[in-house]
Amino acid sequence: MGRPKQFDPDVAVERAMEVFWSKGYAATTPQDLVDALGIGKGSLYNAFGSKRALFELSLRRYRDREARALIGMLEEGGPVKERLRRALRFLAEMDLADPARRGCMAVNVAAELGGKDEEAVEVVRRMFDRTEDGFRALIEEGQRSGEIAAGRDARSVGSLLLNTVIGLRLMARVVDGPERLDRVIDAVVDGL
Repeated sequence: MGRPKQFDPDVAVERAMEVFWSKGYAATTPQDLVDALGIGKGSLYNAFGSKRALFELSLRRYRDREARALIGMLEEGGPVKERLRRALRFLAEMDLADPARRGCMAVNVAAELGGKDEEAVEVVRRMFDRTEDGFRALIEEGQRSGEIAAGRDARSVGSLLLNTVIGLRLMARVVDGPERLDRVIDAVVDGL
């Protein structure tokens, strides 16, 4: 009879995600992961194979959780512009409330590994695509309801909104308060 696992792999991925999110991929050591997960190095490698494999699982976990939450907010009922404003403000407030000011893990990975690690970039790209598609769908809904001008290209506006989110999440790492972020959000939403 084999030894029972001493840890929950799902919890381990969640904890590893927090470490990678805080430190970045390159700065995270296997010892950092062992300490955060509360397991030995042997168990870490037996369960996940490598730091790299655990990083990919962590990044996918982040992508799935964050994209699902944002898309869920965009799909809630109510006026389209108010849903958009609420979703953008939620992201800004969440980032500002984080004492470590980690920002968005996907944006951080794009900045750290873009041009160096195609597999990680592909995970981020898929998250960005999913987010942009959610924005495009919201814009199309707003066009059908008459809230947003029918002449606007929904795909281009979706790209603009994705770019806005990336900028907001990066800016939230360094601003002192919400004022600048609120101005950006209001200018973008009111301009639709």
